[in-house]
Amino acid sequence: MRFSQLFGRTLRQEPAEAETASHRLMLKAGMIHQVAAGSYAYLPLAHRSLRKVEQIIREEMDAAGSQELKMPALQPLELWQETGRAAAFGQNLFQLRDRRDRPLVLAPTHEEVVTQMVRAHVKSYRDLPLILYQIQTKFRDEPRARAGLIRVREFDMKDAYSFDADEEGLGLSYGRMVEAYKTIFRRCGLPALAVEADPGAIGGKDSQEFMLPTEAGEDTIVLCPACGYAANAERATGVPPPVSPEDRLPLEEVATPGCTTIAQVAAYVGVPESKTLKAVFYVADGRLVFVTIRGDLEVNEVKLGRVLRARELRMASDAEVSEAGLVAGYASPIGVKGVTILADASVGQGANFVVGANRPGYHLRNANVPRDFQPDLVADIALAQEGHGCPKCGSPLRASRGIEVGHVFKLGTFFSERLGATYLDPRGQQRPVVMGCYGIGVGRLLAAAIEQNHDEKGMIFPPPIAPYEVYLASLNVENEAVRQAADDLFQQLQGAGIEVLYDDRAESAGVKLNDADLLGFPVRLVVSPRTVKQGSVEVKGRREEKGRVVGMPQVVEAVQGMTMTR
Repeated sequence: MRFSQLFGRTLRQEPAEAETASHRLMLKAGMIHQVAAGSYAYLPLAHRSLRKVEQIIREEMDAAGSQELKMPALQPLELWQETGRAAAFGQNLFQLRDRRDRPLVLAPTHEEVVTQMVRAHVKSYRDLPLILYQIQTKFRDEPRARAGLIRVREFDMKDAYSFDADEEGLGLSYGRMVEAYKTIFRRCGLPALAVEADPGAIGGKDSQEFMLPTEAGEDTIVLCPACGYAANAERATGVPPPVSPEDRLPLEEVATPGCTTIAQVAAYVGVPESKTLKAVFYVADGRLVFVTIRGDLEVNEVKLGRVLRARELRMASDAEVSEAGLVAGYASPIGVKGVTILADASVGQGANFVVGANRPGYHLRNANVPRDFQPDLVADIALAQEGHGCPKCGSPLRASRGIEVGHVFKLGTFFSERLGATYLDPRGQQRPVVMGCYGIGVGRLLAAAIEQNHDEKGMIFPPPIAPYEVYLASLNVENEAVRQAADDLFQQLQGAGIEVLYDDRAESAGVKLNDADLLGFPVRLVVSPRTVKQGSVEVKGRREEKGRVVGMPQVVEAVQGMTMTR
């Protein structure tokens, strides 16, 4: 491709609306065009990269025994109501009506439709196991689309679904998909990390995310360097710093004027925050829940929602707290009636806590479980933090940021039971199909790759997913000898099967070399009056500080050695 014919142009100025490196660089490089909030067009350069990612995905999915198909994005709402996921997705689910007033959705994922298809076509255990996949556009009405392709309302995703006769078969299918994912990310040149994850609105039992570590990531990954334990923050379990054992002391009231936060109370009473219990109020599906947790810890709302089995969970307002007869800032579970009390496991790992006295300006010292109050529920609802102990080996945990680029789930029989997808076993008994599902965000993967691979000059594409392998720059195109040498080299490279973007524009050397760094292709070739006189070409890898001069006859071989991705 000649740059003079390429659709899209590079920008000299920094895009003011860009929030992250990938968003900024893709706009600046002319790779994407924003049509609306959370909706982007992929221009030719981005589309070439996405096609390469898709090809790698197809090859590995096919190698794992999967079959590709394509399902409609437009689906009847009734299917989603049958599984209960219309309510679970809530406002994130795009809904519309056709001219006959029939309710429809724009699918964010395809569990319902693929299960309906399997119900129609799978009748016997002989039809199993089965893995089906597609690469298709999905829609989610994100409350705040941001960061370019990382969080959008319309996106391309590879979604696969496995169908097995039993849990053992699901384990084998799930394992094949995990290995296929590892190979996909390795072939894309991306060091994705598999971590334990929460299944969220997808549902199911076991779940893993594939995270690409980067400081620009939306998600927090909790890692143990010692044993390899890894989970996202929503799922992670940590062992909080221990508190010293001590004898239970009598409950006593103390005045704490103006102290409404844990930090204020701990400082006023003269105890560490780990010796206090904080009170946090939530509304779960319309009912008030009193949550208590050690003062030095934070509530993990995903864990809390899972324990409460809540479809909708939010913080309670001050008015809702007051209506229940509770005093915000001075509340404790001692003596509270008519409100569900859920305690984090940490309340049983210490003694003589400072808690609210349920009246303004006062707290209680030496509160203990179960002597002074008995929670309705006790569960791990704490947010694991850096420095907490690893749940497997006890070593200190480390936290880092990352972007989710893939997710795998063991769904079990949740969808098959609700939608009637069954098969006849060898004894002639009807049994529900056991399912798994597996997703990769294709556009998000491209953005994540740029977040992890860039410098102050521009992108640094991993060779397997670069739009082109080579950026060929002809300096001083008015010089006939230079132009002819560059044209000849362009033909040689193409003849050798090397993908080349040939910058034949009548631009200055500075513009061309800056664009070469911005676009970040693996290899840059420069033909100039100086190199033409020498019968050579300047060859430079994108990550290299300086280029080297290579004789014209050896250029193709040199490039092939630098771009061995096949």
